[in-house]
Amino acid sequence: MNLLSTTKSFSFRFLICLFLLQFYYVFSLAALKNHKNQQNHKKSMLLANLTSCNLFMGSWVYDETYPLYQSSSCPIIDSQFNCQMYGRPDTDYLKYRWKPANCEIPRFTGLDFLMRMRGKTVMYVGDSLGRNQWQSFICMISAAVPRAQTKMITGDPISTFKFLDYGVSVSFYRTPYLVDINLVQGKRILRLDDITKNSNAWKGVDVLSYNTGHWWTHKGALQGWDYMDLGGKLYQDMDRLVALERGLRTWARWIDANIDKSRTRLFFQGVSPTHYNPSDWTTGAMSASSARSCYGETVPMTGTAYPGTYPDQMRVLQAVMRDMNNPPFLLDITFLSAMRKDAHPSIYSGALTSEQRANPDHSADCSHWCLAGLPDTWNQLMYTALFF
Repeated sequence: MNLLSTTKSFSFRFLICLFLLQFYYVFSLAALKNHKNQQNHKKSMLLANLTSCNLFMGSWVYDETYPLYQSSSCPIIDSQFNCQMYGRPDTDYLKYRWKPANCEIPRFTGLDFLMRMRGKTVMYVGDSLGRNQWQSFICMISAAVPRAQTKMITGDPISTFKFLDYGVSVSFYRTPYLVDINLVQGKRILRLDDITKNSNAWKGVDVLSYNTGHWWTHKGALQGWDYMDLGGKLYQDMDRLVALERGLRTWARWIDANIDKSRTRLFFQGVSPTHYNPSDWTTGAMSASSARSCYGETVPMTGTAYPGTYPDQMRVLQAVMRDMNNPPFLLDITFLSAMRKDAHPSIYSGALTSEQRANPDHSADCSHWCLAGLPDTWNQLMYTALFF
């Protein structure tokens, strides 16, 4: 073969190689573009789905892949919420997933949350229902990163759990009324017009979630104040819903004046319902029973109508939020939680004595929630509202 033939053969093979490389390059770009389009399409479909969906109306679906964590492996659950540790014999209450009526919500992924929130702060502010949700969230995240370095700082009114590898901190600030309480000459004064002391801790937080409602109606030994201060005048008592509204409007003014929603994501948790009255979920002879607790309940309710009496505190909250310039996202968990008569600690709580456990009608906790359990869904819905 002469030199000319060899050169022509080499040139032909070279051109073929160039053609194949160009084809591969174009094909790869097309495949990559198609993959991105599919991902964006899926995301846009999810976003559109959620935009047109009421996250808070739906039903509870039994799901064997739940719960998202085991209470025995979570480092932070209060004995008051740790139902499995304190002898609850059934486990089906752990297996229910919330399904909105016309959309799907993403499964909570703790690692995804930490990556998205790297270097940021989350704070729950409110009463023990906020603490219930705070502990749930730490358990949900911890289950995804069991080997992550963490640090717990316990205090009053604020406690903080830090995921050191990601620079993420999740705090709980205890203030059942949101507004300030001052001690004056040995008396607790509930300042309906003042929130200065509490609010100093809330500035600069990236995600704030508030709750209040239950403590405003407590009386006797459970009442958290001796006098209410309104406009410089002291009251031994007043209509509790009026007091709640004045306190919430003080909080709302502070939010409107101090929170930049382009910097801070703001949530308010709807009033968590209680289940002390079986007539809310039974009929006939059962509703006439003298029983007055959630003891023995093992399955959720069904239906689309609100069972029992809708909390008056929710109407007050909604009225205040309508007047705000900078309202939070309402995490409206009241209806979906009302369906979960089965999810309370009842007598399976470390806070009860054996004598109290023997008398569930008078001692069962039908206000708080077991962990793992219902507050995990509250956090899943907050995660959905944050990122999807």
